[in-house]
Amino acid sequence: MANDGVNDPVNAGRRKFLTATTAVVGAVGAGFVAVPFIKSWSPSTRAKLAGAPVVADISALQEGQRMILEWRGQPIWIVKRSQAILAALPGLDGRLRDPDSENAEQQPDYVLAENRQLRSIKPEISVLVGLCTHLGCAPEMVAEIRPEPYDAQWKGGYFCPCHKSRFDMAGRVFQDVPAPTNLVVPPHHYADDNTIVIGVDPQGGV
Repeated sequence: MANDGVNDPVNAGRRKFLTATTAVVGAVGAGFVAVPFIKSWSPSTRAKLAGAPVVADISALQEGQRMILEWRGQPIWIVKRSQAILAALPGLDGRLRDPDSENAEQQPDYVLAENRQLRSIKPEISVLVGLCTHLGCAPEMVAEIRPEPYDAQWKGGYFCPCHKSRFDMAGRVFQDVPAPTNLVVPPHHYADDNTIVIGVDPQGGV
């Protein structure tokens, strides 16, 4: 019987190709819908290294929780401190190397304006660069107020297991540890009550 081109047997290979092509096009189309939204909240790696601001929504952050972001290739910790932690901080001054944050290189002036012991714009929200000032290791957050093997009077804070440096929940360094200075507070400001912009001061500076 003549082949009229209308009732050709189905070519299985061609069907697979068309199906795969359709799936790829569909995926690409979905990508174009999603990517602009994601990129508006997540700068490229090159932009991060260049210091592009990073935006964080902290509306879901609970007491004792830490959010970790990246800015300029560094980990940024955003921590919501409990009232018990805030009440304990003043009692640690006598055990700290720089309790009043006199080293101006470790934080912007505006985070000390309300309370030098807190090192934060809002009392409950701490923003720190998560790198030990000794050799750049990543300290562990141990936020519970309870005795620890490295400190029987522990009131919550950060412990660097590499060389035993300790910092309180404001990032202030303890005496007699290898780390020479407090943890760094990066430039930042609040765009609104639940949005922090890392990398830009409240006045718009970097």
